[in-house]
Amino acid sequence: MSTPYVSTYLGNRFYPLEPRIDDIEIEDIAHGLAYQCRFNGQTNAFYSVAQHSLIVASQVPDDLQLAALLHDAAEAYLGDMVKPLKLLLPAFSAIEDSVTRIIGERFGLDLSHHGDIKRADLVALATEKRDLMPYSTESWTSLQGIEALPDRICTMQPEDAKQAFLRAFGDLYAGD
Repeated sequence: MSTPYVSTYLGNRFYPLEPRIDDIEIEDIAHGLAYQCRFNGQTNAFYSVAQHSLIVASQVPDDLQLAALLHDAAEAYLGDMVKPLKLLLPAFSAIEDSVTRIIGERFGLDLSHHGDIKRADLVALATEKRDLMPYSTESWTSLQGIEALPDRICTMQPEDAKQAFLRAFGDLYAGD
């Protein structure tokens, strides 16, 4: 039996169980995240993981912005699994951690959970719940001292989110 792989936008093969640094391409990441809706699409408008990543990156100090932009990059190859399911599937979390490590290596970053990035992720979550999930019964305000951003989210079309993600990456990444 052959090793399972994911076909990417650029026509590459990505092997989730054996991720290789040479298989990581920023355009595949940007494309995958831009065309993937957060919360399994249970929102009042299309809202991509790429746009979420841009919001998270905008809230952290300059030296953490690239790591924040790429904090969910593994989802470009593995999908954005909702938290309740992820908690039930520890093997998936191990695969996701492995892919995240390889992506970090590819771009010379430590993508382990940094406190400032985690906090920005929670602020984005509170804002997303307020703006994109009006029927949610969960209260996300004042969660662990987290408040939603003052401005409302204006959702982007996938191609616009992809281009914004690539521009932000280009501005932040000093490598090849």
